[in-house]
Amino acid sequence: MSFDAALELSDATHPAPVRPAPASVVIPALNAAARLPAALEALAAGSLAGLLREAIVVDGGSRDETAAIADAFGARVLHAPPGRGGQLKTGAAAARGAWLLFLHADTVLEPGWLDEAAAFMRNGEDRAAVFTLAFDARGLAPRMVAAGAMARTRLLKSPYGDQGLLIPRRLYDAIGGFSDMPLFEDVDIIARLIRHGGRGALHVFKARAVTAADRYERDGYAARVLRNLWLRAQYHAGVSPQKLAKRYR
Repeated sequence: MSFDAALELSDATHPAPVRPAPASVVIPALNAAARLPAALEALAAGSLAGLLREAIVVDGGSRDETAAIADAFGARVLHAPPGRGGQLKTGAAAARGAWLLFLHADTVLEPGWLDEAAAFMRNGEDRAAVFTLAFDARGLAPRMVAAGAMARTRLLKSPYGDQGLLIPRRLYDAIGGFSDMPLFEDVDIIARLIRHGGRGALHVFKARAVTAADRYERDGYAARVLRNLWLRAQYHAGVSPQKLAKRYR
């Protein structure tokens, strides 16, 4: 079921749905035709429940059918220069929801995300939340990398964008939103979130965000982890995200 069809069904079965904190989903995409349908399909339950009012896909100049697929699913399609931070910023500026759910185009939220997200939003707390990371690959290596990422998330409050981000619009605006950065825009916004509200400003959902393991499968899990750590160290040392983005690919 497409996101748009789910929204229409929600309107038909619940003519006046109660949406105390309706959410907009913002998805930056670039040549994501192979992965985007699954990401959008997983969000349909949120429409049916009256939780999600819109999905916004911000295309960074795809040469495949990304924009057409997003449109077919009923998502609003915006266009922006390539660069995840700028695309997220563009989508957030156009979003109409009181809550914002940022999600990568190659990440699928597993069943169970809706109940946790709805409960979190009903509480109306002035904090954000991310999901538990998992990879769409089998074996010990992807499980170990995901476990390491979750240890970093819980202990250091330092998740990556692959884990999604659910945040009230008022808090998003208060911390300045996403910066127009081609890399580490996720590290940047979480750092500002923690400075603003302390370690308690970030909640971790049990529901999993299953993301593509393509780069790890291509480069090798150990090599990719080491590369990511080295890039992050360089970022904290002051190397520009523009330079680091060229090395990330």
